[in-house]
Amino acid sequence: MNGHHAEGAHADGAHADVSVRPAVAGDERAVARIQLAAWRSAHAATLGQEVLESFDEGAFVERWAQAVRMPPAPGYRVLVACAGPRVVGFAAVAPVPPPEEEPLAAPGGVILALEVDPPEQRAGHGSRLLAAAVDLLRGDGADQVQTWVIDGDEARDRFLAGAGMGPDGAVRDLSSGEGPGGEAFVVRERRWYASI
Repeated sequence: MNGHHAEGAHADGAHADVSVRPAVAGDERAVARIQLAAWRSAHAATLGQEVLESFDEGAFVERWAQAVRMPPAPGYRVLVACAGPRVVGFAAVAPVPPPEEEPLAAPGGVILALEVDPPEQRAGHGSRLLAAAVDLLRGDGADQVQTWVIDGDEARDRFLAGAGMGPDGAVRDLSSGEGPGGEAFVVRERRWYASI
């Protein structure tokens, strides 16, 4: 992939080159920092500040380094959005094999993660990442894309709806450890979908 390039305006009126490119070794620190900052900004009410502050940034860096250097499966890719030389967002995609009952159906694709650094949001980086992710999945033969969204993330709901995606009715509950009182803490996610 050559990357998606565009000219974008900065708040000070100057223009900066903005792009999306495949992640390379060395991007993992920025990706981990952006993921945690975005989660802390978007999910404080849902996950709680205590849970969000307990995440180990070093562990996130290690996981992203492995994902970039040694993807866990064919078709798994990490992309980064850049403003000039700075990494300001990222996305991770993977294929979804056809269902067993339809082995000849076209595969799908899943956006595993898509985050933009909070100070850089609403500048088009998320849209460029989503377009590049869909291009990659389509290039791999996918005919649909899906992603999971934590209940209560209204900004992400609006972003995905604006991109032509919608909830397909699938729901899953994920345990995220213990809540402040020691009880199991469960997060509900809804799947969003679109044909591509």
